Amino acid sequence: MFNPRYEAMAPQERRAMQAERLRWSLRHAYDNVPFYQRSFDQAGFHPRHFRDLADLQNVPFLTKQNMRDAYPYQLFAVGLDQVVRIHCSSGTTGNATLAGYTRKDIEIFSEVVARSLASYGVTESDIVQIAYGYGLFTGGLGLHYGVEKLGALAVPISGGNTDRQFVLIQDLGTSVLACTPSYALNIADHIARQQPTFDLSQTKLRIGVLGAEPWSGQMRVEIEKRLGISAYDIYGLSEVIGPGVAAECSAKSGLHVQEDHFYVEIVDPETGVVLPEGEPGEIVYTSLTKEACPVIRYRSRDITRLYHESCPCGRTLIKMDKVFGRSDDMMIVRGSNVYPSQIEAILMEIEGTEPHYQIILDRQEALDSIEILVEVNDKVFSDELKVLQALSQKIHNRIKSILSISAKITLVEPQTIARSVGKAERVIDKRRNR
Repeated sequence: MFNPRYEAMAPQERRAMQAERLRWSLRHAYDNVPFYQRSFDQAGFHPRHFRDLADLQNVPFLTKQNMRDAYPYQLFAVGLDQVVRIHCSSGTTGNATLAGYTRKDIEIFSEVVARSLASYGVTESDIVQIAYGYGLFTGGLGLHYGVEKLGALAVPISGGNTDRQFVLIQDLGTSVLACTPSYALNIADHIARQQPTFDLSQTKLRIGVLGAEPWSGQMRVEIEKRLGISAYDIYGLSEVIGPGVAAECSAKSGLHVQEDHFYVEIVDPETGVVLPEGEPGEIVYTSLTKEACPVIRYRSRDITRLYHESCPCGRTLIKMDKVFGRSDDMMIVRGSNVYPSQIEAILMEIEGTEPHYQIILDRQEALDSIEILVEVNDKVFSDELKVLQALSQKIHNRIKSILSISAKITLVEPQTIARSVGKAERVIDKRRNR
């Protein structure tokens, strides 16, 4: 553990600390951000009404649209003279969601990433190749500062330039690769094409720090096999702080949430009602220590569940399941609710398919249609037509049996589906333009 004082804290002590910090965060937001003052007042809530953690249910939610409407600085609780950095989302569907950081916020950000790295077994002796994008996206700089906080060596290559990624893995003795899961597979594909006989065991690569997009357990198995590493999930949101909000440990049995900095709830995505522990739903975040941009009951749209269980690593932090989708990424096809990660999990179990796919949604004569492009390996693609037809039918039947949807399956040759250096574009929804 990087910080046993907080990672292994007794649960009762932690709850008392959370209540104290939450009381400060509510007051800080109310006193310094007009949006929160209006929102709290309209809900009939005042920070002085807060007595214990259960009272948080009386506080209104913060949404992504609220953050877009507040662009750029209306959610800042401190003056710009105290802000040392900003990060924000791409803003491709409207204003970006922008977050600011004081020096203390940057320290917290670095701390939670360092804790995450330590939980995977990264030490100050490791060389960490950071292939997340640097810039306004939180991934690159977030990992960078966390690596330096831990005392490891940071290689800030950023995303892309896959040829050089491979060269540096060999030349620098990279032991840890940090990137999105889809880009990790992209690197594996590149190595297999350029040097098909190359043995990755000749390198020092041993750990993958993978996040920024949902990925299935089957995808983990494929990445670990292809790159010869142990792959771990790192989770975060730019609106909350960035990567490091939660992280797996060596047990790989859920992600530990850094509860001394973030209070978490699970709510029904439709009603917003808080659900009992263990029930799946939308995870909601409240910052306990952020100065520049406190987030109070932020609706993440990420679907998961929370639970307590003893962990071999010794951490007492609450756990969350790997995020299996977002409520706004859920596809509704002829009345059935489907997440891309569910389709991914099915494809990864079928021999002959590659871990690259794309889902195309369309509407014909008022009826939804779904087509899934699936890459297959060279051997299958060069086989007889009846072999391809049998594989296509097998995929169709499995998806229909498990997800209750009838999808058109189109098998394509390797390297047909566009690769990404960041988040993969898994779904193309043509219905939006009809």
